[in-house]
Amino acid sequence: MLATRLFTPQKLRLSRLRRVSTLTSNANIKVFPNPQQPNSHLLSYLDTTPPNPSLAIGTTTALPPTPKSFQGNPRFLSILDDVLAKHAADDPGLKSQAQALASPGGFNFIQARNQRGSGTGAGGASAEGGAGGAGVGGWVHLSDSRNPPDFGRIAWPEDILGSVEVDGKGEIVGNYQPSGTYRVVTNQGILGLSPFLQEKLIARLREEEKV
Repeated sequence: MLATRLFTPQKLRLSRLRRVSTLTSNANIKVFPNPQQPNSHLLSYLDTTPPNPSLAIGTTTALPPTPKSFQGNPRFLSILDDVLAKHAADDPGLKSQAQALASPGGFNFIQARNQRGSGTGAGGASAEGGAGGAGVGGWVHLSDSRNPPDFGRIAWPEDILGSVEVDGKGEIVGNYQPSGTYRVVTNQGILGLSPFLQEKLIARLREEEKV
């Protein structure tokens, strides 16, 4: 399913309006015909027309995209990982998780590096190291917003973008670590970032577009 919105590309003269299709599940993702493959679509955060396939999220033969119809773009994934490595620790949502971990009764989502991503899914915190993270520290996850876990529970591995280490005071002390299990498209939807991280990603894609 698609939604349609108006925007004014900077490259068009006289502020001429052009209609662009977007995904109903994420209006920030634009849908373009794939010039390299009939009956296929390019998905992109950028509204440049024609789109740059090398900066697209990927391609899909069905709308909305499904795990079977979607093919990811390795370059986009590399850019995404780099953006998250640089900015995830400053994400307000992740900082809130870190503070909750250190608070009285906080959940210690993951106690050790070798436990990250080894859970069986969105289980209780006790399945990944137990409760009682206050004053101890541990790991907190950056999860996709398309299928957020309930408080005190862990997202499914396919929805975990990565993790950061937190000390006993709730401060992020370690570098962002990609999960290695994340999938851009699942049965729950497509990539969904916080407003903060989405802004950083789009800014980086626009920089890449100028190169």
